[in-house]
Amino acid sequence: MTPREVDMKKAVSCDVVPAIGPYSSAVKAGPFIFCSGQIPLVPGTGEVITADVRRATEQAMRNLEAVLAAAGATLADVVKTTIYLVDMGDFPAVNEVYGRFFTAEPPARATVQVARLPREAPIEIEAVAFRPPAFLEETDDLDGP
Repeated sequence: MTPREVDMKKAVSCDVVPAIGPYSSAVKAGPFIFCSGQIPLVPGTGEVITADVRRATEQAMRNLEAVLAAAGATLADVVKTTIYLVDMGDFPAVNEVYGRFFTAEPPARATVQVARLPREAPIEIEAVAFRPPAFLEETDDLDGP
C-alpha cells in the first residue's frame, strides 16, 4: 500500500462466501477493512446452519476468515467484532467457539441480542480489521515518543 492508497476506499468481494444481497463482502478504507456480517452459510451448498449454535458459530467464523483473506488480512488483524445473537442464552456456547479463533490478543467485542437475522440464522458476526501499510510498518513512530 502506498501513501496515496491509504486514503482510498475499495470494495472487496469474496468468491468463497459471496454477498447474498446488494452489499460488499468487505470494504477497505485506508488501513482498515470493514467486513460485512457473516452468517453460518455453508459455501457450495447455500445451507444455513440453524440447529447447532456451536457449529453455526464455527461456520460464521470460517466465513469471516474467508472474507478477511479476500481482503488480504487474517483474524490476527481484527481489532473489533460485533456478534448478533437471536438467543442470548447461546452466549456461553458462542463464547467458547469464538475463543478458539482468537487465542492471543483478542479484539474488542460487542455482543447483542436481536429479534431476527437473515435466513433465520442464529448468529451473525461482523469485524473490523487493521492492516497498516508497509511504509508505516517500516517506521518506529507507531509507538509514539
